[in-house]
Amino acid sequence: MSLQYTLPRKYFASETVFQDEIERIFHERWICVGRAEKIAKPGDYFIQTIGVENIIIVRDNEGQPRAFYNTCRHRGTLLCDQETGHFRKTIQCPYHAWTYALDGRLIGVPDEHEMGFDKADFPLHQAAVATWEGFLFLNLADEPESFTKFIAPLAAQVGDWHMGSLQMADRIEYEVQANWKLIAENYNECYHCPLIHPELNQKSHYRSGNDKIDKGVILGGYQTITAAETLSLSGETCAPPLGDVAGDDLSRVYYYTIFPNLLLSLHPDYVMFHTLWPLAVNRTLVVCEWLFAPAALTQPEVDPQDAVKFWDMTNRQDWRACELSQRGVQSKAYVPGPFYDWQEHLLAEFDRQVLKALGEEPMVVG
Repeated sequence: MSLQYTLPRKYFASETVFQDEIERIFHERWICVGRAEKIAKPGDYFIQTIGVENIIIVRDNEGQPRAFYNTCRHRGTLLCDQETGHFRKTIQCPYHAWTYALDGRLIGVPDEHEMGFDKADFPLHQAAVATWEGFLFLNLADEPESFTKFIAPLAAQVGDWHMGSLQMADRIEYEVQANWKLIAENYNECYHCPLIHPELNQKSHYRSGNDKIDKGVILGGYQTITAAETLSLSGETCAPPLGDVAGDDLSRVYYYTIFPNLLLSLHPDYVMFHTLWPLAVNRTLVVCEWLFAPAALTQPEVDPQDAVKFWDMTNRQDWRACELSQRGVQSKAYVPGPFYDWQEHLLAEFDRQVLKALGEEPMVVG
């Protein structure tokens, strides 16, 4: 039997590799920046930091999401240093008051008649932004790939959940002392579940699932809920089924990785997702959010915290395991080990996507 191996030490410990990943993956690929409800009204904005880049994501006066580099076209001053907020009608530089419309046009310059240039030549630099099922995606590449093509493998799988209509019920941020890839790899397998997650494994046995997508930048499949109604502390459903979820999907949880930074978990009664934000070669910010149908959130019998507390417990179990992995793979004694094909083949494919994005050869199969 041929074996596939884990990545070498440098991919988890090298600052050079880490910076290369930021430039060639997080600055070149579609990345999820959360839910569109974060910018519900024209003028609402938030700031997203990706490596050294700082991006303003705002809803313009026509209701369209926009993404601008947070850099004035005059002398490069940071335009906005508040993480979230609302622009009344314009974006103004705090240094010399150059003023921009919410669609990025330069519309005001002090002493304009003396400047000697056309304002139309100096709009804010834009980045590509796309919305899908209520999620916002951003791409900093000069020539972004088609978002429709990128998301197509997943779009064909998840329509029954009606995610575009869902509303955030809770949000937790975690700072994990581990490389971002270790966190994504951990999500892609349940080989560790009997030992690390006894509560999860009791409700959803680690051998109860199957893969739906096993090649490319979108990977995942399902695990069956074997001894509960849903994945919650009580094991009871937290809300009525979402959208058109029916049949076998009422007893399944679908787990999808959307390379590089979105981990999407579809339950019968709610949706959970994680976004991964690399802070350093051995440090990652993980943002976890829970989505419910708005109508369900108004019902007194619906308790999102039953799901939130279950997954907060499970998340923290995962982060501990990932941090132990990070400490181990930094050792000079660590060398690539073999993946367990039946349980860990999605990890091998994830690693292939990392190497492909970096322009490097896949790991040799022994």
